[in-house]
Formats: sequence, C-alpha cells, structure tokens
Amino acid sequence: MRAALFLTCVNDTLYPGTGRAVVKLLSRLGVDVDFPLGQTCCGQPHYNTGYRHQAEPLARRYAEVFAGYDAIVTPSGSCGAMVRELYPRMGERARAEGRGGSLADTLAPVVPKTYELTEFLVDVLGVTDVGAYYPHKVTYHPTCHGLRSLGLGGRPYQLLRAVEGLELVELPGAEECCGFGGTFAVKNAAVSAAMGADKVSNAAATGAGVLCAADNSCLMHIGGTMARLHTGIRPVHLAEILASTKEDPAR
Repeated sequence: MRAALFLTCVNDTLYPGTGRAVVKLLSRLGVDVDFPLGQTCCGQPHYNTGYRHQAEPLARRYAEVFAGYDAIVTPSGSCGAMVRELYPRMGERARAEGRGGSLADTLAPVVPKTYELTEFLVDVLGVTDVGAYYPHKVTYHPTCHGLRSLGLGGRPYQLLRAVEGLELVELPGAEECCGFGGTFAVKNAAVSAAMGADKVSNAAATGAGVLCAADNSCLMHIGGTMARLHTGIRPVHLAEILASTKEDPAR
C-alpha cells in the first residue's frame, strides 16, 4: 500500500518528531510512506474564522498534492476532520452559490481516503498491536475533533492497551474539551485557561506521568498548563508512543 503523510502545519512547524514517528511506525508495519513536499495548510484556520472562500484554494491544493495515493494519513484528528467533514460542505456551498460543481468534484476523491492515524491502523491495516514498548503510566485525552467529528471511539484505547509495558489509566472528564479550540484560546483566553486547568487537574488526579492525545495542538495547550502548574506530567503524541520499541525507545 502506498500512503501519503499529511503532517499538518502545527506538526511541521513545532512537532516534526511526530511526523518522524508516524513514518517509523507505518514503515515497520510494511506501509510505503511518502511525504509530498507540495503539501500546505488544509485551510482549517481560514474556514473556522469565516474565510471560506480563502480556504478553497488550499483545499484544491490538498486534492492536487495528494491525488493518486491509496491512503492519506494524518496524526491530527483536527485536520483530518477538516478534510472529511468540512471539505464536502465547502464543495456543496460553492455549488449552491452557482460557482459550479468543480470544487466538489475536485475534493471528492481525496475525502474518503483521508484517515486519522488510529483509524488507518485499526480500520485499514487491521492491527491493534503494533509492536510498541512504552514502560510508563499513561492517561489519554480524546480531542474534540477526533471524538465528535471523526468518531474515533475506542480505537486509540485499543492501540494503547496493546502496548507492552504501558499502564493505561482513565482520565476523569475525558470527553470534556481542553479549552484550546484554535482561535478560541486567543479570543477567549480566560475561559480557555480555566478549561485547561480543569483538564490538567483531572490528569494529575490519575497519577500518570504521561498524558497522550492524537492532536499536538491540544497537547500544546494542555502541556503549557501542566508546565506552569509544575505537575511533572509530560504531553506525548500517541504516534510517538506507538512508534517506540525496546530497541529504540521514545522519551
């Protein structure tokens, strides 16, 4: 299978190690992974702040760059949801505005081939035990887009429970938003900070040394709060845990 890695802006700029972890993991599972250098932003920041028309060229770019692959894999439920949930809406809105169906037709082939990492592992590759080793006590935060838009459900938990050495503990209030929400954290800083503090308090109550999630944007927000409160808990992307082995352990 030939798959493309859609890394996303946040990971490319701030967390490139997550991308390397995805490539390491998928290569170990026999997937031929490519990284198309022409990839750019998917347009989510523009779309979510009301600039739908400005997001359309970025969506077209995504469709062009990732055309021809068997699957498109992203370590971000947020950007994965943009493609799967909002690209079809963009195409239909353009059609309704009398601008033809070209955008909808352009986006249609890539939408169903775009997978968040845990979806790809469980649903496409059919694996839950990826041969990982991670001897730490871990709690998992299901991010809003992964939980509500993509419906990841138990997939991340299945993968984590199969990791050798990992002790998975339940996060109280797991389904509550961490407060990041992209520009929400900027426009509503006080509310965002309070939500983040609640999430971190719940994480600390588990006694876990690691909090993991499938979105680095949320981990950035939660991790910053954990650092300011001196909790000693580390934010780690799920891909880095799954890529870790006894021979090449993660941090």
